[in-house]
Amino acid sequence: MTFLAGKLLFMDHTLSRRRFLGASVAALATSPTWLQAQSKEPTEFQLACMTLPYGQFPLKRALQGIRAAGFDYVAWGTTHRETPGGDRIPVMPTDAPMHRAKALGQECRDMGLTPLMMFSTVYPEHKDGLQILTHRLKQAAAAGIPQVLTFGHTQGGNRPDWVERFKQLGPIARDLGVTLVVKQHGGETGTGEACAEIIREVNDSGVRVNYDAGNVMDYLNVDPIPDIQKCADVVHSFCMKDHRNWPEDRDCGPGWGEIDHYRLLHPVAWTGRDMPLCCENIFKPLVPRPEQPEGIDDLARSVRKYLQTVIAGLKTL
Repeated sequence: MTFLAGKLLFMDHTLSRRRFLGASVAALATSPTWLQAQSKEPTEFQLACMTLPYGQFPLKRALQGIRAAGFDYVAWGTTHRETPGGDRIPVMPTDAPMHRAKALGQECRDMGLTPLMMFSTVYPEHKDGLQILTHRLKQAAAAGIPQVLTFGHTQGGNRPDWVERFKQLGPIARDLGVTLVVKQHGGETGTGEACAEIIREVNDSGVRVNYDAGNVMDYLNVDPIPDIQKCADVVHSFCMKDHRNWPEDRDCGPGWGEIDHYRLLHPVAWTGRDMPLCCENIFKPLVPRPEQPEGIDDLARSVRKYLQTVIAGLKTL
């Protein structure tokens, strides 16, 4: 090959590569994710630990441990053993008066923890679901909690009932300054895509999606990374847990499973709003769970550091 021919071939290759890169950038710039990232402010990820992992211990010890592990935010779990071997006591009974919720919210703040989320502990299709969820929203407002979490039965729920009730609950939630969030829990609402379809049909900003990637993998064995792309526009919080399909099929704490949390959070990294990330499972896979609360404190601290690293990395993109 002559020098001139070689030079022309190199120039043609260079131009082809430039055309390819130019076309790729142009295609990327017109994609919804790219436009979202370029046109909105960064998401303020609020890293919280649920009291749920401390369920075998008193609620106050849970709050102390979460604060000692370096968290500024907390999510209320469901029940705790207030005495060794005693019965589990609800963190907040479904019929508790507003002043009790307000008092617990203030107790959390006095300890340096801002509460972000509480469980509804009732399925939306429950016969008293509308009444209980309404009361939960009022409790959350009294406590200064921005989100109430609900989800369906693992065997599926009644979608028409969900839509009807959420349309009634949406305005109530908005009036109270609270958001009702729905997460995946197997069955007909086992994916973010399925939950988002219901929320879009309801079409009320008072009802949104909470994303639980561990549940998506656990119940339906669906990859959460492509799934969250289908619902990111209506995701307003996360229940943080990881999952492993090997060597055992088991949920675990973030960073000890198979989920890529950089890819999981990236689609919602530029929403311009607050985004609670509430750690529901902080345990290591395969090995026994700690028998003492200090062991749970250590796990909470490790998960916090891992997720803070992920969040810091996303902010550089």
